[in-house]
Amino acid sequence: MPKQNPTPFFWGIIICLMGAVCFSTKAIFVKLAYRDTQVEAVSLLTLRMIFSLPFFLVSAWFYSSKESNVKFTPKQWMYVAFIGCLGYYISSLLDFLGLQFVTAGMERLILFIYPTLVLLMNSLIFKHKIKPIQWLAVIITYVGLLLAFFGEADFSSSLNENFVWGSFLIFVCAFTFAAYIVGSGKMIPLVGAVKFNSYAMSFACVGVFLHFFITSEQSLSDFPALVYIYSFLMAILSTVIPSYLVVLGIKRIGADNAAIVSSVGPVSTILLAYFLLGESIFALQIFGTAMILFGVLLISRGKEVV
Repeated sequence: MPKQNPTPFFWGIIICLMGAVCFSTKAIFVKLAYRDTQVEAVSLLTLRMIFSLPFFLVSAWFYSSKESNVKFTPKQWMYVAFIGCLGYYISSLLDFLGLQFVTAGMERLILFIYPTLVLLMNSLIFKHKIKPIQWLAVIITYVGLLLAFFGEADFSSSLNENFVWGSFLIFVCAFTFAAYIVGSGKMIPLVGAVKFNSYAMSFACVGVFLHFFITSEQSLSDFPALVYIYSFLMAILSTVIPSYLVVLGIKRIGADNAAIVSSVGPVSTILLAYFLLGESIFALQIFGTAMILFGVLLISRGKEVV
C-alpha cells in the first residue's frame, strides 16, 4: 500500500500557523494606533473595514459566480447578515473599545477562551453532551485566565477600574464571537466556508459603516498618515489574509489540528506586544497562558476521547 504524501498536511500546518500569527497582529496594530495617534475606536474600526471590504466583495462575487454555487434563500440572506454583524461588527467593536484599557496580550488571552464558550453554547442550545475531560478543560482554562488577569491587574492603581471594564468588554467580545461560531456551524456546510465568510464579513462592514455615520461626526479624511497605514495593515495582514488562510488550513488538516496549531496565537501576541509595544510579561501571565492553551487544546481533542 503506497504511503500517503505528507506534503499537503505539512503545508496545511504552515498555512494555519501563518493565519494564527497574522490574526494575532490585530491587537498590536490597534494598540500602536492608540499609542501613536489620537484616533478613537469607532473611526479606527471603520477604516479597517473600508480597506477590507473590496477583498470580501470580490471573493463573494467569485464564489457566487461558480457553477457549484448554492444560492441563499431570503431567510438565509437575513441569517448571514445577522450572524456576520454579530461576529465581526459587534465583536470587533467591543474588542476595539476594550483594547483602550487592556494590553494586547491580555486581550488575546481573554479572546482565546471562546472555544469553551462554544462548547457551553452547543450544550445549552443543541444539547450536546459535555464529556468529563471537556469539563476539566473548561475549569483549567478559566483558572488560567484568572491567574493571568490577577497577574496583570494592579488593584492599588486608580486605573484598575478601566482595566476591569476593558477586560469585561473583551470577554463579551469572546462571547459574541462564540455565538457567531455556533450560529455559522449550520450554514457553512450548506454554502461553503469561503463564501459564507465573504458575505458575513461584507455585511459586518456595512454594519460598522452605519454605526459610524449615525454616531460619529469625525471625518475619515482628516487623520494623520499613520492611522491609514495601521488601518491598511490591519485590514490586509490581520483580517483578509488570515480569514482565508484559516479556511484553507482547515481544509487540509482538519478543524482539530487547525485548533492546535492556532494555539500559537496568544503566545505570538504576547511576544509581539513585548517587542513592539514594550508590554511587560509577568510570571502569573505565563503560567495562566500555559493553562489556557492546555485547556483549549483539551477541548479541541476532547471529542476524540471515549
